[in-house]
Formats: sequence, C-alpha cells, structure tokens
Amino acid sequence: MEFLVDMVTTVPAGTTEQAVADLRAREAARSRELAAQGSLLRLWRPPLAPGEWRTWGLFSAADAEQLEQVLASMPLRVWRRDTVTPLSPHPSDPGR
Repeated sequence: MEFLVDMVTTVPAGTTEQAVADLRAREAARSRELAAQGSLLRLWRPPLAPGEWRTWGLFSAADAEQLEQVLASMPLRVWRRDTVTPLSPHPSDPGR
C-alpha cells in the first residue's frame, strides 16, 4: 500500500544550529536506509513559506500501523507533524 505523507517540521525555539545540523544528518541517513528497504519511495519539496520546513513523501507499507513504525523511526519526527493520506490505484493511471 502507498501513502502520501505531508511532513511539517518545526524546530523548537532555542535549538542550536549544531543540534539542527546533527538531526538533519541523522534524518538523511535514515531516509537512505528506508529507501534501500523499499519503505521510502520518493520525496518532494513543495513551495515553502519563509522559514517553513515541509516535505512530501511517498511511502510503501503493508498497512497504516507499519507506516507509523517507519515514520516513528525517523529522527526529525520529534519536531514534525505528519499528515498521512492512504493512496489507492486509479483505473486510468498511465503507470499501471
């Protein structure tokens, strides 16, 4: 099953630049692992407001519970709000 996840990250006030850089590096490494496992299929950067951190991700998981485990394993989740949309195939999808 595929899921579109809108991920909005809010860095807490007073967080050091080094802490942000460290967490972003860990997030990038985990994203590579999830991609290699087939859980993370794509990432997009939608138009952003000034100072906004937002990413759209296409994930594959057996069900919503497995997706939650995947999302919870991502380091930036501590600062992030995720909105999950389950996707189903469209009968006219040209990629089918």
